[in-house]
Amino acid sequence: MQISRNKVVIIGAGQVGTTIAFSLVVQEVCNEIVLVDINETKATGEAMDLQHGIEYFGRNTKIVAGTYADCKDADIVVITASSPYSGELDRLHMMDKTAGIVRAIVPQIMESGFDGIFVVVTNPVDIISYLVYKLSGLPKNQIIGTGTAIETSRLKQRIGHMLNIDPRNVEGLVLGEHGDSLFVPWSLVRAGGKNLMEIIKDNPEYSSIDLDQIEEETRKAGFTVLGKKGNTQYGIASVATGIISAVLRDEYKAIPVSTLMEGEYGITEAFCGVPAILNRYGVVDVVELHLNEREKKALENSVSVIKENIKKLGL
Repeated sequence: MQISRNKVVIIGAGQVGTTIAFSLVVQEVCNEIVLVDINETKATGEAMDLQHGIEYFGRNTKIVAGTYADCKDADIVVITASSPYSGELDRLHMMDKTAGIVRAIVPQIMESGFDGIFVVVTNPVDIISYLVYKLSGLPKNQIIGTGTAIETSRLKQRIGHMLNIDPRNVEGLVLGEHGDSLFVPWSLVRAGGKNLMEIIKDNPEYSSIDLDQIEEETRKAGFTVLGKKGNTQYGIASVATGIISAVLRDEYKAIPVSTLMEGEYGITEAFCGVPAILNRYGVVDVVELHLNEREKKALENSVSVIKENIKKLGL
């Protein structure tokens, strides 16, 4: 399998799926986008609306509504379809209904002859990514969940604001489940090249910083947004676009995504958020960080939560 056509199929034409499509068009990432949704009329309308703006973008991206048959020659299939949000405060509460939807979707995608890369956005993303892996029969490198990439972006934004520095100059990440058991390996966080612990120690004005509070705010940020506007779309769409871009542009970029662990960090048979190198073949390497003992235990705990729920799906 090798990227060649730059065709992306998005399963689910809701707010997240269509925002991903818009982001791909604005950033000129691919040649063709196909929207597939159970509501074919809505998918057609969304495709038309996006296509009508092409005059004012830098690339003539082809955008159409389609069917699962369009996955046959796609490089990437993005799964955003899920059960409707109904006030859940834990992504795991959505698992059973969403798993049923995914069990119906993936076989139809594979029947088309698809042999590209899945980017899984649907929550709970670590468990659903593992389900897609099992249902598709594709090699592990071709299944990428969005993982903790969005929490990493939220963390860096928070630290950047706190230190009055561009968040892109913050080095740090969130690991584990895209859910309540995620954690921040604080020993590895740096800003402007300096360890965050040293910054706090050397600057009295930062002595009141509460790292536990920042971690909790990062953990709950998605639900904070949900409570204020009813959904999240722009952040996660940007994450998905970044992952798709890394693959289609063969970037060899490190992003904390959900990928299958086969001994890395002592973990097997689970997808969880860890930094991975992405290129045109999908996940080509997992970056193993040197965690301290507290962080190792936090990762073990997070993976145990993921595995418990994988078992509930009978996998």
